[in-house]
Amino acid sequence: MTTQEAEALIQQFLHLMEARDLDAANRMIAPDAIIIFPGGRVFRSQQEMVEAAKGRYRWVKKHFSHLDSFAADNGEIVVYVLGTLYGVNNYGVEFSGVRYVDRFVLKNGIIVSQEVWNDLAESGVLHKMA
Repeated sequence: MTTQEAEALIQQFLHLMEARDLDAANRMIAPDAIIIFPGGRVFRSQQEMVEAAKGRYRWVKKHFSHLDSFAADNGEIVVYVLGTLYGVNNYGVEFSGVRYVDRFVLKNGIIVSQEVWNDLAESGVLHKMA
């Protein structure tokens, strides 16, 4: 797998997650993958992550600003995705422009880890806004 193919796979994975096609997304991620979200929240499945997100917002999607990738010496490919989040909070208020960074590690064409950083909590968009 090339770094370009890895970037395309990650974009496809993120689109599947936005569409909540968890069956298709789960075929792209290792069964023992580690998913780490802000605040040190660790998930062992996409379903677990989606369930936890229900208490934070109604829905969220990503604008991709930049993807960067490299092949590591151990055969893994690391893909960084940078951009902004937009969506609707639990109060029905739309938000946008919230920064995020995702770091994916792929091995043998499958996602083995995902780390997520974003400013959702710091931005205040998860709270009721006028």
